[in-house]
Amino acid sequence: MSIVFAAAATACGGPETADAGCPDPATLTGESTGTMEHVRYLADDALEGRDVASPGERCAATYIVDRFEAAGLQPAGADGDWLQPFEVRTGSRLGDDNALVMAGEETAPGADWAPFGFSGSGRVEAALVYAGATLPPDSSEAAAALEGRIVVLDLAAADATGGSLPDDPHFVASLAARRGAAAVILLSPEGTDLPEFDGERRPFVPIPALEARGARADAIRTAAQAGETATVAAAVEAAMGEARNVVALLPGSDPDRADEVVILGAHYDHLGRGGAGSLDPDSRDIHNGADDNASGTAALLEAAERLADGPTPARPVLFIAFSGEERGLLGSAHYVSHPTVPVDDAVAMLNMDMVGRLRDNTLTVYGMVTAPEWESLVRGVNEARDTPFQLGLLPDGYGPSDHSSFYGVGIPVLHFFTNTHTEYHRPVDDWDTINGEGLDRIADLVADIAGTLAGTGARVADLTPVESQPPAPAAEGEGSGRGYGPYFGSIPDMAPADYGVPLSGVREGSPAERAGLRGGDVIVRFGDTEVTDLYAFTYGLRDAAPGDRVEVVVERDGQRLTLYAVLGERR
Repeated sequence: MSIVFAAAATACGGPETADAGCPDPATLTGESTGTMEHVRYLADDALEGRDVASPGERCAATYIVDRFEAAGLQPAGADGDWLQPFEVRTGSRLGDDNALVMAGEETAPGADWAPFGFSGSGRVEAALVYAGATLPPDSSEAAAALEGRIVVLDLAAADATGGSLPDDPHFVASLAARRGAAAVILLSPEGTDLPEFDGERRPFVPIPALEARGARADAIRTAAQAGETATVAAAVEAAMGEARNVVALLPGSDPDRADEVVILGAHYDHLGRGGAGSLDPDSRDIHNGADDNASGTAALLEAAERLADGPTPARPVLFIAFSGEERGLLGSAHYVSHPTVPVDDAVAMLNMDMVGRLRDNTLTVYGMVTAPEWESLVRGVNEARDTPFQLGLLPDGYGPSDHSSFYGVGIPVLHFFTNTHTEYHRPVDDWDTINGEGLDRIADLVADIAGTLAGTGARVADLTPVESQPPAPAAEGEGSGRGYGPYFGSIPDMAPADYGVPLSGVREGSPAERAGLRGGDVIVRFGDTEVTDLYAFTYGLRDAAPGDRVEVVVERDGQRLTLYAVLGERR
């Protein structure tokens, strides 16, 4: 709601069991029962934050499989298994041809220089050009002088002049490529850490990009100021790993409704030891993600057990624990594209993400506009309970969680949520912050709504399908954060683009719509930030604040337009 693991002896909690090194749940959960039993296991330090394609993620998947099987469900993953594996990028690694050649001396990456993990691959021989602290504006005479050169940018010079160079090297390298540079070298002071490869998952830039420090940086600076020629060779490859969705089925009793599946889902991955996505970006402590989203996974497991123990539903119920949500809904997007149980006639998808911090008995449920029957159905099920929730029913079918993938193919959705908090995406999101009694009640409510749809009682509730294909999900680079930071409301077209951020639409009533942006526009500048891609847009939005009036430059029908947006606040 998006690392390096320790040695095998400690990964996933050490040698408590022989099951792939995963800890025995009984040693971690104590006397906890119900949803808290699941939360305590999934959010224990032993699973090291459940990063995608990590040993901790595998232990979490094993635990979920065991619970689904104990509930009497059927495996519904790939090839009749419980799991649906898919590949994800876990980092980068060096290939065979990495070299820096100056004055006839060739050196390999080492203690004083290295390619970035997002570097493009190739061998370039060209003149060095010293750009100092910053890149010149696009289309300027100075920018034209960078064409075909190896551009040297100097962090030390940026520090001396007040820090005019953007602090993210990926953004800098993207801009250098846009200016026509053949390669880029960033010079850093002695003591600067060279690029890490294990957790680097940003897109590759189209040119070689290196970092040098200390005496090597001094030599490159001198050579660039003299306009000497050098050769840069970079070979950087994506390191891939296997992530896993866990999929289980409760069959229905009515053969005429066999395709009318009701889907319950929650993601079980988190941020591992932080890094990208963490709101403590410099911390490498374990981010346990008790609320995000051990809580939703726990509610999913409890709802599955309850439905499996109750009357046989008329419609089948599909339970999916997704991985890869923190990387951009990867698991749910993969499932929608490669369903193991067809979703063409799916009745609905109910998603639980961050449901562990119930306060003032208030539960937020998104998705009311995705089917006209939702409000009366949800209110009716809630009011039949001994202690009804105070419901906040909100319209949107999109949001930074897995229900968006299903709404994107026209399936009615609900997203259950108990709001953000200061522990979100930080190492302090631990099990002892969870409201266990509230979480149990939410699991019961979701099970009752799913049962009403699936027909576990006297009648089967029907929904009116989404009439037209909704626009692509919002992923405007605001991060996966909830409730913090500025809100713009653009909906990017996620198809690859050469430059900028093309839009498939804007949200109704959003700052983007009020500013005059529309589908088909390509954002190329946001405030002072040149928007080369979605990452660059993230940097620009990150530097703004709610209430700021921001200049937004878009390309529309071959022309550039300057628009002005007053940013809102995410809620």
